[in-house]
Amino acid sequence: MMRFVFAGLSCLCALFANAQSSTYCNPINIDYGYTPIPNFSTWGRHRTTADPVIVNYKGDYYLFSTNQSGYWWSENMLNWKFITRKFLRPWNTHTYDDLCAPAVGIIGDTMLVFGSTYTTNFSIWMSTDPKANDWKPLVDSFEIGGWDPSFFTDDDDRLYMYNGSSNRFPMYGVELRRNGLTPVGARKEMYLLEPWRFGWQRFGEHMDNTFLDPFIEGSHMTKYKGKYYLQYGAPGTEFSGYADGLLTGSSPLGPFEAVSDPLSLKLGGFVRGAGHGATFTDNFGQYWHISTTVLSVKNTFERRLGIWPAGFDNEAVMYCNTTFGDYPHYIPTASVKTMEYGKDGKSPYFTGWMLLNYNKPVQVSSTLGGHLPNNAVDEIMKTYWSAQSANKGEWIQTDLGNISTVNAVQINYADQDVDTNRLGKWENQYHQYKLYYSTDGKNWKTLVDKSKNTSDVPHDYIELPQAVQARYIKLENIHMPTGKFAISGLRIFGNGNGTLPNDVQDFIVLRTEKDKRSAFIKWKPVDNAYAYNIYYGTNPEKMYTSIMVHSNNEYWLKTMDALKPYYFAIEAINENGTGKRTNPVRVN
Repeated sequence: MMRFVFAGLSCLCALFANAQSSTYCNPINIDYGYTPIPNFSTWGRHRTTADPVIVNYKGDYYLFSTNQSGYWWSENMLNWKFITRKFLRPWNTHTYDDLCAPAVGIIGDTMLVFGSTYTTNFSIWMSTDPKANDWKPLVDSFEIGGWDPSFFTDDDDRLYMYNGSSNRFPMYGVELRRNGLTPVGARKEMYLLEPWRFGWQRFGEHMDNTFLDPFIEGSHMTKYKGKYYLQYGAPGTEFSGYADGLLTGSSPLGPFEAVSDPLSLKLGGFVRGAGHGATFTDNFGQYWHISTTVLSVKNTFERRLGIWPAGFDNEAVMYCNTTFGDYPHYIPTASVKTMEYGKDGKSPYFTGWMLLNYNKPVQVSSTLGGHLPNNAVDEIMKTYWSAQSANKGEWIQTDLGNISTVNAVQINYADQDVDTNRLGKWENQYHQYKLYYSTDGKNWKTLVDKSKNTSDVPHDYIELPQAVQARYIKLENIHMPTGKFAISGLRIFGNGNGTLPNDVQDFIVLRTEKDKRSAFIKWKPVDNAYAYNIYYGTNPEKMYTSIMVHSNNEYWLKTMDALKPYYFAIEAINENGTGKRTNPVRVN
């Protein structure tokens, strides 16, 4: 989201994964382009991506994004092939620009692509063979333009466009004629934010409406059983509370009713933020939601990408499951026939592999300045450890505390001293490394050897073909594409071979009297837990929102609908799983 006057805008990219994997882990491992948004910042070059759209077209998945100079397609939502393409400029100028916050739609057997613009001389492109990069302009100069647009084709083949990215103006919707894509009448107002009522819509990292009013952006429409679910991003792409809200209605242009809690929200954990996204179905008929996640270290608009299981319950309530959303999840398969949310709040796609090395002891080969070793295991993506160089042989070692079952490893690289000339998509850049494991810290075996890797893997995720027993994991650098050897998260997943955490006691929720959007939550610490999941919602049977809290026994919640009562529950988390979730507590 780059802001112009009262508008907001955002950016995105795509995914790569181990061909042998059946699981993935957020943030998605993609070759994020280097982008100096919003200017050539003195903070240095950084990777960024946002505003994702995935469409299922003829059985393949197509992923479009901002500032990535192309798009991806995949047969399985795991292995993605990149196609270089720039779309935005009018076809007859012979000059092309990158897409920004693109709209991607399907009409019959044709795919449409349109990039954000405030002018009226940009083309809408069409293809019946996007895999072959075969495109031509469907409309030379789209008459009305729009920022953060999205397309929706209804069951009766009528086409609609939604757009809006502003902290002053609402989201808009309009029907388009199939012939020429001219508007049917004027745009209609769909929704304007209500931060006075919905706490999560407040601007700022702490939802305190600092500096600016909140932004509405990133529209997307889903239809289910005759009902329309209009999604929108808010309140700002740079915040941990960046989320996709939800409106429901009985017609594509409303009127709509706002749902109390966001569709997708990821306030705690390693990956934070889940806004400006899109919902799509896999080849087995199950729903998924892809969205923008927040980093905002090297630049306000430094972001990553996450994919979450989604769906509808038996009362047609739409949800997106971000519980353990940055832990390993299975990719779509025919074996997962239903997407019932589950009484325990877990998705059936969640592997159950737990984080084994949160805040555990770390040893390193060297340290650069204040980028300390334990930053690599603190479950905060904004912090990172950096070695003093990118030399072969720099290393980091994590101690799991006891011999554990290791199923997967995620290596999250950080940008430190990136080449100043690095901008856009770079081919032929790669990471190379070796992973070792040991039970005693003395005798080591090779766990993963990527010393000959030729791929760009900034968030590499490795599902082991067979689990191993280990206490120590060591990552040794072989080659970095640019900058120092720096790690924001060396994350080890599996099972600690111990007991589940005890149940949480003395769980209390105190809703503030003067501001019903907020509540102070407190509980008795659990000695054998490193984190907690707080679940909440306006229905005790549908607590579809959760927040993971690390190393604390209190939390200030500021996301609620001021006009509704709420229900809360909590569970403890450790290396072996979760304790029993408490019974719902009602808070008026």
